[in-house]
Amino acid sequence: MINLAIIGGGPAGLSAGLYATRGGIKDVVLFERGMPGGQITSSSEIENYPGVKEIMSGIDFMQPWQEQCFRFGLTHNMNEVQMVAKNGDHFDIHLSDGSKIESKAVILSTGGRPKKAHIKGEDEFWGRGVSTCATCDGFFYKNKEVAVLGGGDTALEEAIYLTRMCSKVYLIHRRDGFRAAPVTIEHVKNNPKIEILTPMVIEEVYGDNSGVSGIRLNNIETNEKRELNVPGVFIFVGYDVNTGILRQNDGSMLCKMNDMGQVMVNLNMKTSVEGLFAAGDIRESSQKQVVIAAGDGATAALSAIEYLQSMG
Repeated sequence: MINLAIIGGGPAGLSAGLYATRGGIKDVVLFERGMPGGQITSSSEIENYPGVKEIMSGIDFMQPWQEQCFRFGLTHNMNEVQMVAKNGDHFDIHLSDGSKIESKAVILSTGGRPKKAHIKGEDEFWGRGVSTCATCDGFFYKNKEVAVLGGGDTALEEAIYLTRMCSKVYLIHRRDGFRAAPVTIEHVKNNPKIEILTPMVIEEVYGDNSGVSGIRLNNIETNEKRELNVPGVFIFVGYDVNTGILRQNDGSMLCKMNDMGQVMVNLNMKTSVEGLFAAGDIRESSQKQVVIAAGDGATAALSAIEYLQSMG
């Protein structure tokens, strides 16, 4: 039996591994199918992590994390976790090869990923003008026009955020009405920098080797076509958290989740199940930033250390 299983090797999982092993916990295993790093490794530029002044790619940024975290004895298991179940005072980690590993405590850091809109050019220009993070990439479009796709709270809130640095924001939604909170909708309508385009869809994102240069729109009621010459497109059509491993054989979930399928935790990253912690994008109210995920991981590890010490 191991002492601590960390499932997911992004910033939250690696930070948890660092704090747990450096905190004196032995037999800490990080379960990650491939090389650790997480979703951020697909980012082309990172410039907002505190203390790192160079602009780096996600891969280059995460590489030192691996070396640092494994230096203190963290073990990497590349098996895919199929399910986590509570069994008495420990957890059973069921792996894809059919084996099972028992652990006294578990930190979930499996993260999630933004949903794609599945429009032409989206994949081609992903990270080169197509983004799902206004906080991460909005600065690159200072005093420029950008487009936002989506009709929920996140889309509208991010559109408002982008008006702080962009000269204009086109808010595109396939319906005339929005799913966001009424007060947020009111803020959008009263913002002079936001132009609402409904009921419209993006048919294509186009550009060249330097990135996005524009988008082609279609009004789904009138079939009217329109083009916007924008260098940035922000897509907010939903977010999927990776919580599949929490589903038990009877169909229930191992711990409490909110209505959006995110794991509910307290300020110490404790879930409703004793000995089970969650960190990063998988937990409720996550801001989906590397620095926040790292803080979550450290907090979860410190809580896990306290829990393991209480077990004797």
